[in-house]
Amino acid sequence: MPLALFAIFLLDFKPREKSDFSRQKLKKLPKEVLCLSTDVLSLNLKNNRLKSVSGISALCYLKELNLSANDLSEFPQEIEELSNLEILYLSQNNITKIPEGVFSQLEKLQFLKLSTNCLKELPLDLGQCKSLRYLNLSNNHLEDVKVLEALCGLKELYVKNNKLTELPSRLFLNTDLTKFKADGNPLRKPPEEVCAGGVKSIKHYFSSLGISEQCVRRVKTMFLGSSMAGKSTICYSLRKGLPVEVDVADRTVGIEISEVQLGGFHFLFWDFAGHEEYYFTHHVFITPQAFVILAVNLASYDIRNPQSFKDCVSFWIKNVHLRVPDAVVLVVGTHSDECRGVEDVQEKKEDIEKKIRDMFQEQKANLERWKRNLEEDRNKTAQFSDQLRHFQHCAEHNIKFLDLVAMDCTKPEEIEKIQDYILCQVENKALFPNIEKILPQLYQEVESSIKELKEDTDFPGHGVMSFEEILNELKGKLEKLDQEDLQPILRYLHQIGIIVWYEEIADLKETVFVEPSFLIKLFKTVVRHDLVDQLQGISRDELMEENSLSVQRDKWINDLKGKATLHSAAIRVLLRKSLKELEIDDKDFFDVVVGTRSSDGMVLGLLQQFEICLPAQLTSPLNPKARDFVPNERWEPLDTSVYNRDGACLFPSHLKDNSVVLKMWGEDRNDDIQVQVYFLPEMPHGFFQRLIIKICSFYPVHWVGKDHCLVCASNRLVLFKEKCLSGDQLIEIRCKRQHHSAHVNTAVDMRCPSWDMILVVLRRLIELAQQWPGLCLYVCSPCTEDGCSDHFAWPDWKELNGHNLYNIQKDDKMVCCNGHTHRTELLFPKVPKARSKSDND
Repeated sequence: MPLALFAIFLLDFKPREKSDFSRQKLKKLPKEVLCLSTDVLSLNLKNNRLKSVSGISALCYLKELNLSANDLSEFPQEIEELSNLEILYLSQNNITKIPEGVFSQLEKLQFLKLSTNCLKELPLDLGQCKSLRYLNLSNNHLEDVKVLEALCGLKELYVKNNKLTELPSRLFLNTDLTKFKADGNPLRKPPEEVCAGGVKSIKHYFSSLGISEQCVRRVKTMFLGSSMAGKSTICYSLRKGLPVEVDVADRTVGIEISEVQLGGFHFLFWDFAGHEEYYFTHHVFITPQAFVILAVNLASYDIRNPQSFKDCVSFWIKNVHLRVPDAVVLVVGTHSDECRGVEDVQEKKEDIEKKIRDMFQEQKANLERWKRNLEEDRNKTAQFSDQLRHFQHCAEHNIKFLDLVAMDCTKPEEIEKIQDYILCQVENKALFPNIEKILPQLYQEVESSIKELKEDTDFPGHGVMSFEEILNELKGKLEKLDQEDLQPILRYLHQIGIIVWYEEIADLKETVFVEPSFLIKLFKTVVRHDLVDQLQGISRDELMEENSLSVQRDKWINDLKGKATLHSAAIRVLLRKSLKELEIDDKDFFDVVVGTRSSDGMVLGLLQQFEICLPAQLTSPLNPKARDFVPNERWEPLDTSVYNRDGACLFPSHLKDNSVVLKMWGEDRNDDIQVQVYFLPEMPHGFFQRLIIKICSFYPVHWVGKDHCLVCASNRLVLFKEKCLSGDQLIEIRCKRQHHSAHVNTAVDMRCPSWDMILVVLRRLIELAQQWPGLCLYVCSPCTEDGCSDHFAWPDWKELNGHNLYNIQKDDKMVCCNGHTHRTELLFPKVPKARSKSDND
């Protein structure tokens, strides 16, 4: 080629932007990839079976390379020759080591994702990637990330689920980090509770640490168990160091908190009530890294009755496992003195321990069964790689069970024995690797000052203070304390349960609950097992304060029994009564906490925020004072406060049947669009009720039942319901198809609306499920032919963020294992959207 023509060629040459070879079942780079040579900028090889990428260095113009979800066990050395590389994905492989000398050649690299591999250490030259802005190293085996200190321009860093005990201070003080996540590490410096506050909190921590530091050994201990199992007796006895008899009238209602010093450890005791109704508030307070003491009444425990194990043991353990999958659990057998001798106690102890082992073996076997279902079609394994890894991760969760301790709570020596046993266990670093925390002196001083503040005779009994008030109070004790200091310290104290501060809730960001038990007492006023009795006990004088009559109280009771609806007026009466019992007599405070006819109070707002209840507008007659509407004349509405109809709240946990929902929905039909979401190992208790609140908050037109919920938008109905098929728990989502005349293309019907509504339900379901780290979800579309049990599994979760699942299947029709043919658009959503880079993260 003449030189002039070659020069023209170079001026006109524009590399092709993207080339996609993902999900091709590739075991090696095909010639088509290698022939791309210099004319490709972005290459996607995600979800294949590549064990090496020999020849990749030929793609010298490459700026973006995606090798995630392959079978790479060695880091591809040839990548060092891709000097133009800016974005590199290598997550979800089996890489154990990265050779030195690779990253020093990648001066332009800005984005690196190495999550979900088997890395134990990082190469020293990673610190030479000065252009790096995003780095994800989550789900590896890293014990040290000191090399990252040199990455001054780093903006985002993710190191979740590694083995880090300390983080380097320079990583935060000398870099531009704005986003950082380190959940799931045995961190002691800084503690995980500090990291949960974000980068600003971590920077403040290290800045304060430079002045002085202390080592703190703190154990958050949760007491769980059925009603009257003896939780409170154990809790009180451990606090006092001797037997304490708890009267039936004094049993826990809601949650009670106390602090205890034992053997150099600071224990924070959380005593949770045993009634099912109270369990719906437990998710607000149960946190990771907790020591769980499960009380079981051995005297009433029946070896021959499977329901006894379910109610007394498995219900609690399963829900703890879902919420805190790596928890340490001590089962305490109470009332051993009421059993039929030593042999009876031993027999029950062995039975409970065996059934716990069998239960978890069965759960693991069930997870393996579902995992094999995804792996059966080797040709489609790449489509489920994320799910397969999550199934494997859940199977590896290691909830730790200590030997069951049987005890007689009436004997001092038994109390001393269990105290010694507990201390022995918490000193075991294999069980509790992160009990020791390094804290700045200032953090301890603020915590101590708050405790002194609560002991002051002038301190308000409710313990509710504004941020400004608590800052001014503490300044009297700590002169140098300012707002910038107090914010991260309060975040830390909130995380460990010393105070409650919901700064993420706009209406409460200036409110600090210095006494968390006060907030819990208000919660239990409304969320309790004997709510009907409480309503019946409202006196005439208490009704008069709300300008209500006994006939209205009767309606409150009937609506709670029949519709699971509690009137706002009834809530105000109960809260006002509770505040008076606490000897709080401040009208302004009453209005803030309890609310008025024109505005919700603090408690009602929190109950809704934590998805315990749903606002419900009561039906009311037309306003007789409303002005007539006259055409062509301006119509002025009346001030609504003049004719205010009070609202109510729906508590889904109180619903008894599905009659209202079924009346609106009618019969299920085989041609309904159907999606099923299976919960493994099982659905968390209260999950469906919280999902109802999430979905109904989005769709204002809805009908709610005990385990059914129907929502409406644009004349379309979507039903979701809780089911159990062959022992597997699931939520089924249905949408009725619109029927058209013969000349109308029914495919047009599936274009968006039906799937859009189904995806709204699914996205919120998945969002809610994130709160249970031990939970796996499996989504599928069932074959709708009568008698057929086959289904079509959905690809990985990230696809719900906008990728077109319909296109992944390639064909317009799909056939189940039993030979039934279905249109693909009725099995998978066809809602194409633009895919952003964040979808890969």
